[in-house]
Amino acid sequence: MPTLALIATGGTIAGAAASATDTTGYTAGALGADALLAAVPQLGEIADIRAKQLFRLDSKDMGPAHWLPLGRRAQALLDAPDIDGLVITHGTDTLEETAAYLHLTLDSRKPVVLTAAMRPATALSADGPMNLYNAACVATHPDSAGRGVLVSIGDAIFAAWGVRKLYTHRLDAFIGGPGGAIGQTSPIRFFAPARDTAASTVAIPADLKELPRVDVLYVAAGSPPDLLDAVLTAGAHGIVLALPGNGSLPASWEAAVTRTIANGVPIVRASRVGAGPVSPRAQDATWGTRPAGDLAPSQARVTLMLALACGDLTLLDQWFGEHH
Repeated sequence: MPTLALIATGGTIAGAAASATDTTGYTAGALGADALLAAVPQLGEIADIRAKQLFRLDSKDMGPAHWLPLGRRAQALLDAPDIDGLVITHGTDTLEETAAYLHLTLDSRKPVVLTAAMRPATALSADGPMNLYNAACVATHPDSAGRGVLVSIGDAIFAAWGVRKLYTHRLDAFIGGPGGAIGQTSPIRFFAPARDTAASTVAIPADLKELPRVDVLYVAAGSPPDLLDAVLTAGAHGIVLALPGNGSLPASWEAAVTRTIANGVPIVRASRVGAGPVSPRAQDATWGTRPAGDLAPSQARVTLMLALACGDLTLLDQWFGEHH
């Protein structure tokens, strides 16, 4: 029987409310890893699971300070010869950022699967137990190896690269990157062969204590470019612009963006639209901007933080320019 490691970080999947009909007024992360496993005894039929409670967070409070220890703990488990795969339980609100960070930093062909839930564990028809079971099945499936980090939720399997939360309440709250889901559960089936993602991973310096600050600016109709000055004054080392349409930079922003980049602060053009890529433009060479490709602003921010941490902005050209 395969051996899986489970890292629990909290989230709705471990949430509890006073009423079984309350799906919004609950406390996320109230239950520990042992309770999650006890709710799905069928897990014992597919794997020997070794659980670790790392955090008990509502994922709205998850951030870069948590990614570093999570990534290091995950890598240590993947490096262990007696561990065949890894499942991570997480909240849905920031799952896409954590998934992107792990996808770009974990160096292993062993399956890594994030899962979550939209209803707390105490709710009628809670979706967490089945999502956890499916995630464990995905993590033990031979076709999951070498695909980078995966997300298993709502009977679908997504690649971490490009996944995003699209709905606030629906059980099928997530969409994938180009082409959507890459597989399904019950039974597990992948829609395409695995691609080698090893060349896309980076090694985080062992002594790194925090990731560089990168801010996302939502550019609404008529938003003034002095917002750039505000985040720069606050200490941002990089900026992602959530722009209208196909990452369209308003004319009133062009001078401020060009000046900011010339002063050594990189800026990425992303889109505030819910789906679709941001295309390269001839003006990128003039402004100094980089298009985010298929990534939402949330994941583009993670990639910029990592490129800055590694001191190599050319990594962005690789990450934004290819499908993982």
